[in-house]
Amino acid sequence: MGELVERVDEHDEVLAVVDRGDAIRRRWLHRIATIVCRDAGGRVLVHRRADDVSLFPGQFNWMVGGAVGVAESYGDAASRELAEELGVQGRPRFVLKFLCAGAISPYWLGLHEVVVTEPVRPDPSEIAWYGWLTEPELTEFVRREAFVPDAREAFTRYRALSRTTRSRP
Repeated sequence: MGELVERVDEHDEVLAVVDRGDAIRRRWLHRIATIVCRDAGGRVLVHRRADDVSLFPGQFNWMVGGAVGVAESYGDAASRELAEELGVQGRPRFVLKFLCAGAISPYWLGLHEVVVTEPVRPDPSEIAWYGWLTEPELTEFVRREAFVPDAREAFTRYRALSRTTRSRP
């Protein structure tokens, strides 16, 4: 058996513990935690996925992350993924959660944000390249480059939330 995740319903309530591969193949809802990493100047980390990963090889993403484990919170999964993928310790701040249609399978996506103040040490089995982009550069990059489709949807939702939040008095 591979990686275990919690199969959840349309309300994000746990139904069962299942193999992640089965969840994807059978299009069962499960949970994914992602992190948007910013540097002290506000730039966003963008990376290209390794060419030999099973999902979206060689494509670009502006989030790091992965499956939420059994009995793990979105926040704990985000902290774990941050350490595993970038070698960075931190407690990302929750930003939003939404039901993502998913290019391969539907899932609940919990998006977090963290300011990275220590050196980034990407896991080469996950990340082939990374760079820091300003928001205008990122907006342009998302439009023109081979981006993970789900990352585009998350970017649209994140930007909409940011505009709403910034416009409040």
